[in-house]
Amino acid sequence: MDATRRLRRCARTLLNDVAFVWQARVLPRPVAALQVRSRLRARRTGDWFSLTSATRPSDLATLLTLAGDRLNVVELGTGTAWTAAALAAADPRRRVTSLDPVARPERERYLALLGPAVRARVELIEAPGASGPQSGALVDMLYIDSSHERDDVVAELIAWTPVLASGALVVLDDYGHADYPGVAQAVAALGMDGTPRGTLFVHVHASGGDG
Repeated sequence: MDATRRLRRCARTLLNDVAFVWQARVLPRPVAALQVRSRLRARRTGDWFSLTSATRPSDLATLLTLAGDRLNVVELGTGTAWTAAALAAADPRRRVTSLDPVARPERERYLALLGPAVRARVELIEAPGASGPQSGALVDMLYIDSSHERDDVVAELIAWTPVLASGALVVLDDYGHADYPGVAQAVAALGMDGTPRGTLFVHVHASGGDG
């Protein structure tokens, strides 16, 4: 019986991984390859956090489309750095700064999959997103996937608004998710206009600091 259960579990795992590879086809080739290698490494090392929390390929594809040719991207909520790595790999000119108060040790094993030139364009900062920018460099896209708590998201948006370039995108993950009502509550509290794109909420920052 134990052998049968193990066999079934292995079969489910294999099917899940095959499905992930199939879903990754919507991504740019370098990013798809990176995602598949990251998943295999997570599976091999038993990193269940990454396997269950990493951005789904379809949502990542939407995020990369939104990023377009935006070259200075800030992510709030590094996790194990799959998304930060994908954003950097998608454009050889892009710099990615990712903040998280928790420096998960697993993230280095995935960043190690990047070539040295790409890895050099990813900066990790161990700090909450609400601590705000460490310089006055203008940000082309702000991606928030942090605590999902209303007050935290509001504080993060307020902290980063002064360095948003005119026309910058503010992208919030898990908008409308039943388990994370704080994201939509933060949007409502600040009166942000925008458009839902799958699990994302997309706001275009107006010129003149209008938000």
